[in-house]
Amino acid sequence: MSVAREHPTPASTARALLAFLALTFTITWGVIGSYIFWPDAMAARFGQISGAHPLFFLATWAPAIAGITVVVASAGPGGLRRFLSRLLIWRCPAPWWGFILLVIPLVFMAGSLIKGGPLLAPMPPEGVGAMVSVMFMMLLLGPIEEFGWRGVAQPLLQRHVAPFWAGVLIGAIWGVWHLPAF
Repeated sequence: MSVAREHPTPASTARALLAFLALTFTITWGVIGSYIFWPDAMAARFGQISGAHPLFFLATWAPAIAGITVVVASAGPGGLRRFLSRLLIWRCPAPWWGFILLVIPLVFMAGSLIKGGPLLAPMPPEGVGAMVSVMFMMLLLGPIEEFGWRGVAQPLLQRHVAPFWAGVLIGAIWGVWHLPAF
């Protein structure tokens, strides 16, 4: 392994971060932007975009695709192996599990009550199978993008700024990245 891979320079981490951002925005904004600017042509060629459309998954997973591309380009297959091995490290104290499993659902239920909705969402008319399918899809849809945002971009940015500011910057960039969705 070269010295550059073991001890990246500020310039190389900045280039990696810029490559990540350029690839992420190009994929997502290219797909979604095409549907915004040429809806009829895109629908005729690829079909209407929906939450189950392959191009929707491509646009949503763009940060992960870009992140993995940057890792492989800068550290090779061994770097990708080390990067993916972090998925097996679970360091979450029991109180946080309680927060995740109890407090977050309670916040959603309180929000529903405040808006005049039901305490619990009714079973979808399609039944339990459809609900489990949607839950599985959501498990794979949103969290996959964190491979790029939190797994690659934030650590690269933290080599230049404090973790708090890296989080603020990634959050702002993430918000801008989502603009085509609105």
